Amino acid sequence: MVLCFMSCKEKSIQASIADDVSTLDTKEWIKKAMVNAKANSILESWPEYNAFDTSVEVLYKAENLEDLAIALEDLIEKQKLLLKSKYPEDYNVPQIKSRQKVVLTYMLKLKADLEYRLPTEVSTRELLEANNAMRTQFNVEINNPLDNSLILEEEGN
Repeated sequence: MVLCFMSCKEKSIQASIADDVSTLDTKEWIKKAMVNAKANSILESWPEYNAFDTSVEVLYKAENLEDLAIALEDLIEKQKLLLKSKYPEDYNVPQIKSRQKVVLTYMLKLKADLEYRLPTEVSTRELLEANNAMRTQFNVEINNPLDNSLILEEEGN
């Protein structure tokens, strides 16, 4: 009786692994937000960000949940390196770092959905939206002529 139970359990595990190979419809995913030329010139000189951005591109090329899980693991590793990297002066601000933390939060949410075999559509969309918010913030930081330190000095007086 124990052998029958173990045999049945092995079959259900194998079936759930086979389910993971289902295809993804990445055409429905939101497109990456564009960064302007000025912001892009700064980002090009930041190798850790370029590696991170390349890993985001790999997410869009995932054909099934297994590909998505592998791409996500790589993206999480690139995120760790990005956090430890030397930020360009224009992007070494809380507004960028906070958005980067939000991206990490949604990466971990997607990872959990994959591990627990939950639907990944919502967490994938949230991750891509968070990444777009970070990319948009790069534009904002470059196009913002205000010096934040002056504003903070005025509040302190």
